Amino acid sequence: MAELIDVTAATAGDLGFFCYKSKRKSAGYRAKDAWLHARFAEGMRLKLLMAEGRWRGFIEWIPGDFAWRAVHASNYALIHCIWVIGSTKGQGHGQALLDDCEAAACRAGLDGVAIVVSAGNWLAGERLFARNGYAVVDHAPPRFQLAAKRFGDAPLPIFPTDWDARCRPDDDGVAAFYSDQCPYIADTLEAMRAVCAGQSIAFRAVKLESAKDVRNRAPCAYGVFWGGTTWPPADLSSHRRKGVRGSVEFALASGQLTQRKVPRWRSGHTDPGSVHHQSVHSGLHSGRCERF
Repeated sequence: MAELIDVTAATAGDLGFFCYKSKRKSAGYRAKDAWLHARFAEGMRLKLLMAEGRWRGFIEWIPGDFAWRAVHASNYALIHCIWVIGSTKGQGHGQALLDDCEAAACRAGLDGVAIVVSAGNWLAGERLFARNGYAVVDHAPPRFQLAAKRFGDAPLPIFPTDWDARCRPDDDGVAAFYSDQCPYIADTLEAMRAVCAGQSIAFRAVKLESAKDVRNRAPCAYGVFWGGTTWPPADLSSHRRKGVRGSVEFALASGQLTQRKVPRWRSGHTDPGSVHHQSVHSGLHSGRCERF
């Protein structure tokens, strides 16, 4: 039988936060640990799910005014992450985590629950939430959706609408927007620095320091980087980049890394046609490559 364990400021040191538990001395783990302790005072809730004596999943959520996502969700519970180990899916673990979140949000007097979803890698899909009465209430490029469940008739949460203005690439360089919300980011940044150094590309890291900073400045709904004139799919884990031209802008506010060509037609230029997309996360493992 599954058991949900509440992680608090007092117990986080012993229990951890599910991810990167084998690398507690790493820069990414330490940064996430410090970030997490600062969030508990803002209403952050973190639940670990144990089944058959082993950790099988977790959920992390926070009141929307303090959420580290580019979402306007005042007085909603905004789920940062919900994760169940693949080999244990289909056993009701995701449902148990979501039920616990909804019950806690209702007791806290919040207006509902919201989450950024996508059909891509490293992000929750819509299916679990659709089964539980969630509706897609907004969309963000290139393929993100905002799913929400209201407890009453409060205004629905929304994405920002100024993505084009946020996604202006640096001239002849790379700008990485990141925060400490995900422990994998530190390794990803180091890989990006190495990639850029090997290609003689200027690199700068821009840290998003607050939930407000993420809402107002993050160039994507969930950890996306946007390529300039050419940025073909490549293997980040081996630090190789070939044929890179133009500007690239990285946004690592959450933990997923996806790539696409900047759609120059949005600025009135010629439609570049189909481009490629690749997801990278968790130790820089390459994800699925697809056309969109």
